[in-house]
Amino acid sequence: MFELGWDFLRKLSPERLRLKADGLTGGDAALLELLDLKLLAMEAKAADVAAGRVGARDRPQRRLEAAAVWREIARRTGEAATLRKAAAAAEAAAAGFEAARRTEAWARARCEQGVCAMLGAEIFGDPGLDAAAEAAFREARAAAHGGLAAPLADLGLAVITARRDLARADAAHARASAEALAAPIAALDAISRRVSIGRALAAEGRLIRADLLCGWGVRLKDEALLKAALEDAAAAALRVDPAYEPITWARAEGLRGQALTLLGELTGDMDLVAAGASALAAALDQLSRDHSPLDWARTQIALGQTLRALGDASAEARAYEQAVTCYERAGLVLNALQASPLRGLAAGARAACLAKQAELTGDLALLDIAEAAMKTELAALSPRRDPIGWALAQLHLARLYEARMDITGRDRGLRAAALTALEAALDVFAEQGMGSLSAIAAEALQRMRLGVPSPSRPAD
Repeated sequence: MFELGWDFLRKLSPERLRLKADGLTGGDAALLELLDLKLLAMEAKAADVAAGRVGARDRPQRRLEAAAVWREIARRTGEAATLRKAAAAAEAAAAGFEAARRTEAWARARCEQGVCAMLGAEIFGDPGLDAAAEAAFREARAAAHGGLAAPLADLGLAVITARRDLARADAAHARASAEALAAPIAALDAISRRVSIGRALAAEGRLIRADLLCGWGVRLKDEALLKAALEDAAAAALRVDPAYEPITWARAEGLRGQALTLLGELTGDMDLVAAGASALAAALDQLSRDHSPLDWARTQIALGQTLRALGDASAEARAYEQAVTCYERAGLVLNALQASPLRGLAAGARAACLAKQAELTGDLALLDIAEAAMKTELAALSPRRDPIGWALAQLHLARLYEARMDITGRDRGLRAAALTALEAALDVFAEQGMGSLSAIAAEALQRMRLGVPSPSRPAD
């Protein structure tokens, strides 16, 4: 998979393959994607050794390089301990630069701290980390006068603002928030001519913008926003080389597949959904679970969602079965990440697909499996720490109760249990300003109160 890129690295600097103290990349973060997790861990340890060596030249810079490597490991694995190492290395680098009165370098280190915090907010769903990231980016922007720190801080601040607007912004506000990312992305593109990591950061900015546009497009049911997300993801994929930047390319192609799927669902064009499935399959061909577990799991979830959409259109149990397989594969990675919102998302989607499959086949054993898994997931969730994930689990559990009543024609206390779950979910969604999810929960609640069969129940 990575043979061409690895050959490039070997020819570029053969002595790096001896794994000396300074590692394989020599501090060039643009080459990190060519390393699998085992080599990346060796690179991080080598960077730590280089920073701690007696007589090391420019120790703060070495610590900043180490922070970037540890952060890359955390981004691929979702490990909280690794992300803390990255943040600690960035903090040590900032302290060193401050003592030496190197303002621009200090701003770059503060940006690294901000990126670590922002990554933590994304992986663990902790909005408090976004607040810490915002403070770091504001301080960095005030100190930066050029170089990489200024556009990186601008990008971080724009992303944090857009994330806050994700649940509440209207279409015009969403477009304005997305447009605010354009200038820092262009600045990073321009600076990439003299700083190699600039191109990767610009691609990351486009992917973040595409992801945000997808979120807004789905919530607002806005075709134009989804098309803009599709354009961003396609542009990001075209600007990187899969041989040398395999993970970024796979992420871009996977996001393009998601945008195609969402656009196809919104417009009713199943050809777009099928194209989305092809793009996601291509992304998985480029990724491996060993190279980037979290990216692999995210892409499996996205493919599962696409297969579920195809199942909804065709009423074929096989499509739901394949979607369940995708969610279970994602679970191989996510089950070890207790704090990740993705775990709850995958568990809930798996339960929903099992319910659909059970309705089509009449197999109650599938519902037994789904209910047991959903109750286990719900027990592990905290309504205070992750209110939306907890509410989604309640919504999915109610859906399973409804499916069982539809199949068996018997209540046995299921309606009361479903009503309790839906009322709890609706309260959370309303409090969090989740309009679309509130509408889904309210519709299901009304349906259960009136005793109306599920609209997805197969015809007799």
